[in-house]
Amino acid sequence: MSNCTIETPLGIAKIIGDEDGISSVTILNSNEIITEIIPEELQDCIYQLKEYFNGEREHFSIKLNPQGTEFQKRVWEKLQIIPYGKTLSYLELSKQLGDVKAIRAVANANGKNPLWIIVPCHRVIGSDGSLTGYAGGLHRKQWLLEHESPYKQQSLF
Repeated sequence: MSNCTIETPLGIAKIIGDEDGISSVTILNSNEIITEIIPEELQDCIYQLKEYFNGEREHFSIKLNPQGTEFQKRVWEKLQIIPYGKTLSYLELSKQLGDVKAIRAVANANGKNPLWIIVPCHRVIGSDGSLTGYAGGLHRKQWLLEHESPYKQQSLF
């Protein structure tokens, strides 16, 4: 497994992966030394993350290899279908997975998502539209949703 750390607008991100795909992207709450030489198997992921943060990418097209239960993987696959700039409630996500009563299990799987940003768990909100539960902190969830907002202020000059 290779890993590296990069700077992002949300803080330092740690990326882990190998030839089978990216297994983890998380924003750290501590300072880490930025990786100078990026392992080859992580370069495309970093390139696509930079495009995302620059507003040039709405969907990631990299090979993923997250570790989790079969149910968690089903939830994470469903998260990838939520369009850029859109949100979905935990209840609606549970319905799409075929079990409205599984809302807590869905929320738990969402919270264990190891591929922040790439598997957009930040797009899942409370039924009342509130920002709830984000492992990276609600301030980061809000930043990501504002970054993806179709109504963000465009510079006139």
